[in-house]
Amino acid sequence: MRNPWLLLWLEGPLQSWGHDSKFGRRDTLGFPTKSGILGLVCSALGAGGEQRELLAEFACLSQTVIAYARTRQQEGATVKLEREPLLRDFHMVGSGYDDADPWTSLLIPRKSDGGKAVGGGSKMTYRYHLQDACFAVLLQVPEDRATCIVEALQNPVWDVYLGRKHCAPTEFIFRGIFADDDTANSEAQALAISKQRLEDFRVLDGEHEGEVLTLMDVPIQFGEQKRYRDRRVTVVA
Repeated sequence: MRNPWLLLWLEGPLQSWGHDSKFGRRDTLGFPTKSGILGLVCSALGAGGEQRELLAEFACLSQTVIAYARTRQQEGATVKLEREPLLRDFHMVGSGYDDADPWTSLLIPRKSDGGKAVGGGSKMTYRYHLQDACFAVLLQVPEDRATCIVEALQNPVWDVYLGRKHCAPTEFIFRGIFADDDTANSEAQALAISKQRLEDFRVLDGEHEGEVLTLMDVPIQFGEQKRYRDRRVTVVA
């Protein structure tokens, strides 16, 4: 089996796949990023730190994302329901902490020199999430790592999430390993049918007929100093 394909099923009440986020505004793409999926794999493996060698093996391998919508029966026909709107979650960071208390004062955001942040210690943040989203991810993996990745996804060392750490999955993520993407795709469609979902759109590597995007989501290095390179993808509705 040469560079096999994994089928991952990502389903949960909330998902958030950041790609261009700042501290005060944490955006989400409408589908999982490659860096997010490889972060999930690394978490399952218990692979912390930079992981440059592992990430280099994935850099040129393919990833296809298929998004599914809920359905309902209407006049004898199956119709797709509209996507849920983005959820915006408002947070105050560093609010209500007392400088006089040595423990709570540690929670106040500060500059590298220990001084208070410009404009005070309290910061407002907005975090965006996909609601009730469902994706199949067809991920090509290195042949010599396939077995350990499959085992890790079924028995993860660290918890796995759908993007951010508070986005817990509500279904098993690993759904099989296949010799080619066509077989993995067929299994994904069968699984979607059993869940009464219809394909909404898919995201393909490279440039095809559809909406072409440039994403900076191919990780070169994780850890404290993260590094990425770009890739071209096409959203096909």
